[in-house]
Amino acid sequence: MASPRPRVALVVKRSAYAKHLERGEKLMGELLSRGDPSVAHVVPAHAEHEAAVREVERAVAACGAAATRIAGRRRFDAQRFDLVVTVGGDGTLLHASHNVGATPVLGVNSSPSYSVGFFCGAQKGSVAEALRAALTGRLPSVSLTRMQVSLNGRVVSARVLNDALFCHISPAQTSRYILELGHVVEEQKSSGFWIGPAAGSTAAQRSAGGRVLPFASRALQLVVREPYTPHGESYALRRTLVQPGQVLRVRSKMREAGLFLDGPDDVVPAGLGDVVEFTRAPDPLCLLGLTARRSWGALGRGPQRRRPAK
Repeated sequence: MASPRPRVALVVKRSAYAKHLERGEKLMGELLSRGDPSVAHVVPAHAEHEAAVREVERAVAACGAAATRIAGRRRFDAQRFDLVVTVGGDGTLLHASHNVGATPVLGVNSSPSYSVGFFCGAQKGSVAEALRAALTGRLPSVSLTRMQVSLNGRVVSARVLNDALFCHISPAQTSRYILELGHVVEEQKSSGFWIGPAAGSTAAQRSAGGRVLPFASRALQLVVREPYTPHGESYALRRTLVQPGQVLRVRSKMREAGLFLDGPDDVVPAGLGDVVEFTRAPDPLCLLGLTARRSWGALGRGPQRRRPAK
């Protein structure tokens, strides 16, 4: 009896130019027609992405796998598949990861000239080899800790991979809250705080003064943004690691607060007296093409920006 064909979910990003063509955006069209530098990368990035999508589809067919194409932000059941392949950048992989439990994920950076693709284990030009290795179990992998977030005792997400931002809904307003970790209870004023697992420590947490954690770390990192200490006092819970088994608890002193999970699109409103808890999630994410030993420079120097023509 023949072996069943591997089932692969292809989660494909819609590029900014594709969205423009679908929606007929007047402003985007005008900016493109006059070569405005604010949209200089839109068309070449789209062309590079589309070429990568075709490369991925050819590689899947060559491996004899059965592919199901899924729009980048659509929800799906990853349990139906043997492998999830995301075609886009880190944002595409983050959104897809919220649908994934134990199924391994391979990220393909479809536009390496314009996208960092920090979580991507393959990129345009090297897809076939990476896909064959992934389907035969030969591609290195890393198990990434995820974070669980609860609001007033109800779990709102158990699959936060990058980070959560807790702050006032207005960026110009001071965020007021009470943090509790172990025996430490501290009232703070700031621009809010970031918290997330190791996978997110190279992005916003790093920019706010946190440190880059190794992929193998099981801790969560808390980094307070712009702490307000007018009298020179210092916060004990300003940059802190939340160890496995610990719970970071925050009580809102704001009537209008927001909890932003893995970016700007998934927003959970919080109000005065609401209690949010952050813990290590029970289920990690299996990410292919990366190893537990990592550094920022080891994954390349990032996208090389082309200077727009004058």
